[in-house]
Amino acid sequence: NMQLDVERFDKFVADQSGNQIAIVNVTGMVCDFCARGIEKTFKKDMGFKKIDVDLANGKVLIAYAAGAKIVTEDIERKILSNGQTVTDIQILKVQ
Repeated sequence: NMQLDVERFDKFVADQSGNQIAIVNVTGMVCDFCARGIEKTFKKDMGFKKIDVDLANGKVLIAYAAGAKIVTEDIERKILSNGQTVTDIQILKVQ
């Protein structure tokens, strides 16, 4: 399911100029509690600047610095450790 809430995405990237954004498709995110867990996991890691969990669309948006070497496996591992599965990750740079 590649449904992206465009309005939500635009709001998320509004203050992230020059940063990288990972758009992560996640399955098994069924409750608000799962969403909070994912947020907590990423907020603990200083490398990540901002996170938005879109429960309805099964999406996690993660912002991090342009120069940061974020490995997609690391994102997958963090989400897996919370009990969800990553089905797809797209990385893009905010202009």
